[in-house]
Amino acid sequence: MGRLDELDLSLKLKRKEQDRRLAAGGDRLTQLRLTCAGLIGSRELGPPLCVVLEGWDAGGKGGAIKRLLGPLDPRHARVRSYSAPTHDEKRHHFLWRFWENLPGWGGMAVYDRSWYGRVLVERVEGFATPEQWGRAYGEIRAFEGTLVDEGMVLVKLFLHISSQEQLERFERRANDPLKAWKLTDEDWRNRERRDEYVAAIEDMVQRTDEPAAPWHLVEGDSKRYARVKVLETVIAALEEGMTRHGLAVPESVEG
Repeated sequence: MGRLDELDLSLKLKRKEQDRRLAAGGDRLTQLRLTCAGLIGSRELGPPLCVVLEGWDAGGKGGAIKRLLGPLDPRHARVRSYSAPTHDEKRHHFLWRFWENLPGWGGMAVYDRSWYGRVLVERVEGFATPEQWGRAYGEIRAFEGTLVDEGMVLVKLFLHISSQEQLERFERRANDPLKAWKLTDEDWRNRERRDEYVAAIEDMVQRTDEPAAPWHLVEGDSKRYARVKVLETVIAALEEGMTRHGLAVPESVEG
C-alpha cells in the first residue's frame, strides 16, 4: 500500500467552518509575512518561503493558491506556473528554469507545478529517458538540500483526488463556458494513464521526502478541506522556519 492509499478522501468541511479558518489563517499568514519581510516587528528579514504545489489535473491547485495568497499584498508574493519547457529551456539542465523565481530572504514564492515534472509527466509520457528521470531524484534532493541549508522554508504539497472526483470535475469544466479552457485533450489522455501516474507519484514521495523538505499530502476531494489544509500547513511550516532561524514568531493578532 502506498501513501496515497492511506489518505481519507472523505474528509470535508462545512462552508462556515472553511470561511472561519480561511479568515483566521489569512490574518495569521499576513502577520507572518509582514514580519519576515521586515515591515513589522524587529524589522529583521526572515527566511525565504517557497511553496511547491503539485497535484492531479483538476486537483484544486488554482483555488488553493487563490485562498493562500488572497489576503496578502500582491507585491509581497510571487506566483509562477510551469508547463512544458520551451525550446530554449531544453538546452539547459532541467532545474535551470526554476532558479530565477526562487525567493530571497524576506520573500515568498508559490510554484504551480515545479521541478517535479521531471519525475511525473516527463517520466510517464516519455519526455525524459529512464536514465534522466532516474537520476533526477538525487538531483532534486541535492537541489532542495542546498536551498534549505541556505535558510529557505520549503513547503511541498501534493493535492490528491480520487479518480471519480477528477472525472466529475472534468465534466463540469467541459460544460462551463468560462472554465472549458482549463480542460485539454492532454488532460483526458493523462487520465487514461492514471495507474502509471500513481506509481510515479508514490516513487516521487518515497524518494524525495526528506526531513528538511517533507511532502505534505492533501486530501483534495473536498475543495474546502484542501484549501484550509494548504493554508494551515504553510503557516505551521513558516512558524517553524522562523523559530529555526532565530526570528521571533509574533503572537497572533485577533483581527
